[in-house]
Amino acid sequence: MILHDLIDYETLRVVWWLLLGVLLIGFAVTDGFDLGVGMLLPVVGRTEIERRVAINTIGPVWEGNQVWLILGGGAIFAAWPPLYAVSFSGFYLAMFAVVAALILRPVAFKYRSKRDGAAWHTVWDWALFVGGFVPALIFGVAVGNVLEGVPFRLDADLRIFYEGSFLALLNPFALLSGLLSVAMLCMHGAGWLMLKTDGPVAVRARRLGSVAALATIALFAVAGLMLWYIADGYRITSPVDTLGPSNPLLKTVVRDATAWFANYAAHPWVLAAPALGFLGAAAALVAMRTRREVAPLLTSSLSIFGIISTVGVSMFPIILPSSLAPNASLTVWDASSSHLTLFIMLVVTAMFVPIIVLYTTWVYRVLWGKVDEASIRDGGGHAY
Repeated sequence: MILHDLIDYETLRVVWWLLLGVLLIGFAVTDGFDLGVGMLLPVVGRTEIERRVAINTIGPVWEGNQVWLILGGGAIFAAWPPLYAVSFSGFYLAMFAVVAALILRPVAFKYRSKRDGAAWHTVWDWALFVGGFVPALIFGVAVGNVLEGVPFRLDADLRIFYEGSFLALLNPFALLSGLLSVAMLCMHGAGWLMLKTDGPVAVRARRLGSVAALATIALFAVAGLMLWYIADGYRITSPVDTLGPSNPLLKTVVRDATAWFANYAAHPWVLAAPALGFLGAAAALVAMRTRREVAPLLTSSLSIFGIISTVGVSMFPIILPSSLAPNASLTVWDASSSHLTLFIMLVVTAMFVPIIVLYTTWVYRVLWGKVDEASIRDGGGHAY
């Protein structure tokens, strides 16, 4: 027996679909509160000391948290090559804006403390805001476009042709999804600040986080209603070969107004995903209003898990529908790497992801504790 035959091709494809979701959720949960703190920075900190308190809550961990984004991008590249090709070429300008914002963020961290002066600090504070807001918005816009369908087609040689534009990405439903992403990560960032700070910063974070939690609930509900009443989904109508070759053109797909809700009717247990999205945000709101410390961050993490999972379970097995040529839509069964490649990657992932998790856990344990104004004034080992 060849070693990779220990796990059949269908199972590997599903496992890698799940792993991709885990990596994206891992990024949203960990780096999400970094982005959220950046967006909240101009309003939670009214003095230089307060802003430094907020910045230093994420100062020791923001670089490590970005590992999950790199892992997610690597997983798309290696496990789902057509998905990587379509998304990174079609969303090129959007991805460029995200990368530019993510580059701006470490520059702001490093340069903010290089000089004294309110004007200098203000410039870099707003740079941190941009570094949080732009990725949060564009990631949400991208998800909204994926749900609506992306304008690409494949020719007979499986060459990809994208026929959209950057401005076309900014349609009403996609912008709504972007605002949902912003609200969700602001809620998460506020939960982190409530855990890591005391005093005025924590008080303002509680107020802003409560508003963000309400906005998350409302926007998530509106997005669901728009999907039901306005946006079309996509449904496979031909027989599905789960062990077949990675050729998206071997199937037929049609638009269907209720397609994104079909999995809930067929498998009611997956309703747990949107339920977690709503209940997590509602629990975060309650935890913030009752001045809990740990609960807001945990419950906002549950909400993030539920909201992102909702997208995945709604679309399965489709991972990137084509609005231009529905038959070219990419699915779990026809857009993956080879059986051997998926198996080798799974072995490597099983070896290295636990190491990353253990190291990250150790870092958080070592750097645990609150950041307060006294420690900022005294130096206290804080980098920023």
